[in-house]
Amino acid sequence: MLRYVQMELGRGKLPDGKTLVSEQALLARRLPQVTIGEHTTYGMGLEVDTEYGIPVVHHGGAVFGFRSDMFWLPDQGVGGVILTNAGMGGALLHPFLRKVLEELYDGKPEAMEDIQATAKARVAELAKYRERLVVPPAPDVVAKLAKHYTRVALGDVTVRTAGAAVTFDFGEWKSTVASRRNDDGTTSMITVDPSVDGFVFVVAQKSGKRALVVRDMQHEYVLTEAP
Repeated sequence: MLRYVQMELGRGKLPDGKTLVSEQALLARRLPQVTIGEHTTYGMGLEVDTEYGIPVVHHGGAVFGFRSDMFWLPDQGVGGVILTNAGMGGALLHPFLRKVLEELYDGKPEAMEDIQATAKARVAELAKYRERLVVPPAPDVVAKLAKHYTRVALGDVTVRTAGAAVTFDFGEWKSTVASRRNDDGTTSMITVDPSVDGFVFVVAQKSGKRALVVRDMQHEYVLTEAP
């Protein structure tokens, strides 16, 4: 990843002087195509941020259990990459950039304070969240579950038990689950294994069949009981 950043800083040239991509094509990717904030524009796969008074080119990535970012300061010849193996690793991305800028420009030391404040708030948030989870899940809730659910767009879920523990097996990934009583009277099953935690499935009945309901901000997806 750092070699890639070096190539960006070298305007398309490799350390041995060979050209990998033309400077014209490379710089065209940074041109603003969409404004996504007061200080940030989006080009072709890259963001350019001028929040600190200098252009910072960057882009991050995220999948289950991983957060990452790469950035470079074209005018200063400085760049960095951060790869984390935790969902909460996202809390490190902006402070990492901030810390680099503090070191370069003798800036006010705020990066570490930001991380410490975020960590403290997150610990308190998780403790409050954990109070409502029942691990292993409540037996009366488990008794309402089917052994198998399906939906064409989402695939299959197999419910497996081992003693009091319950696992939702999605084929390509799986997680043990906890139960939670919701404020609206419904009950949810929530994945709790590291890197795949936090997926919420509401236990329901749909058209006379047992179901699991997944919701986002705008949609509801129903997985129904299947043989």
